[in-house]
Amino acid sequence: MLFSRGADSTQPFQPKSAMAYPLRAVWRENENRSSGSAVQFLISIPKKRLRHAVDRVKMRRRVREAYRLNKATYAVVDGDKKIDLAFIYVANDIKDYQSIEKAVVKILHKINDDKRTEQSNSMAD
Repeated sequence: MLFSRGADSTQPFQPKSAMAYPLRAVWRENENRSSGSAVQFLISIPKKRLRHAVDRVKMRRRVREAYRLNKATYAVVDGDKKIDLAFIYVANDIKDYQSIEKAVVKILHKINDDKRTEQSNSMAD
């Protein structure tokens, strides 16, 4: 599970996270998923943060659009690796599209950096 608590440290695919206000992202490799796209993502806009449904929908659409426009900019995964990615909204008010897009780009960049670090570590072994 993506958000499993008390995960064993010997488990090979620990969830990783990054914070880029107003979003927090959690991701992990999922080798159990054999079909579908290379990245599956979810967007969580807590009711505790934005009380009105129209505001939650507006933020969800902005995050989805920012991801859609920027997912090709960063090669998130290798061909055979599948990633589960969750975007969690942490702000208490509505943010403009530019701040959402900036956060999504920063998160995708962090995922790429993490991926490159893992690849260089595996090549060094």
